[in-house]
Amino acid sequence: MFANWTPPRAIWRGLSALLLAGQVFHRVLTGRVHRRNLLAQLRRVGPGSAGVALLTASFVGMAFTIQFVREFTRLGLHRSVGGVLALALARELSPVVTAVVAAGRVGSAFAAELGTMQVSEQTDTLRVLGAHPVDYLVVPRVLACVLALPVLTLISFALGLASSAFLADSVFGVSVSIILESARRALRPWDLISSLLKSQVFGAIIAVVSCAWGVTTHGGAKGVGESTTSAVVVSLVGIFIADFALSCLFFQGAGDSLKYAMG
Repeated sequence: MFANWTPPRAIWRGLSALLLAGQVFHRVLTGRVHRRNLLAQLRRVGPGSAGVALLTASFVGMAFTIQFVREFTRLGLHRSVGGVLALALARELSPVVTAVVAAGRVGSAFAAELGTMQVSEQTDTLRVLGAHPVDYLVVPRVLACVLALPVLTLISFALGLASSAFLADSVFGVSVSIILESARRALRPWDLISSLLKSQVFGAIIAVVSCAWGVTTHGGAKGVGESTTSAVVVSLVGIFIADFALSCLFFQGAGDSLKYAMG
């Protein structure tokens, strides 16, 4: 009865992603990293994604400013605006938005490339040549995402806060100095550290899911398209679930950051 039974594809791919993550972790610990490929992927994930990530961060920061500055100014709390913006950008908006952009741009490319290599049997060719596909293809991509996303997130946070301060000053009359001083008082080192840790987790999720979906592709060009779309969707869901879990872990109890932001 169960002789020809195969698990659903979603379960099979989920287990493949877990197995791939374990292989990557083992190879990083043992130093089996293809450095040339790693540098190429770092350029791709970092500078290659910087433009769209920074543009997105700027407009997200300004949109967030429009929603909050008007209400806070009406309540006479304009001196706490910078703290609210800085905390929202550092803890949530910058890491999540940067990860979403990376999932759409980098994750889709990883899945499509590895999927094409899989259906065209290029991965088998690598094995024949003595190069393990995980060492040559997967590990550099995972490490590149884990290393590059925190840097992109930090730059996105700075640009998002700068664009928010500029809009608050030019449109709502809240000076840049008030915004930045309030942000300085509200932010704590842990706010930025937690943002960077989130980014590393998000980068690992994007790379592992995209590579796992790529190497389990079959069905020709149609299969490549399905794997690419599915990899992006699963990566986004994983990012949001991980964000919730990490936020619960990092920020427990009552906070007093806004009390410092008000001076």
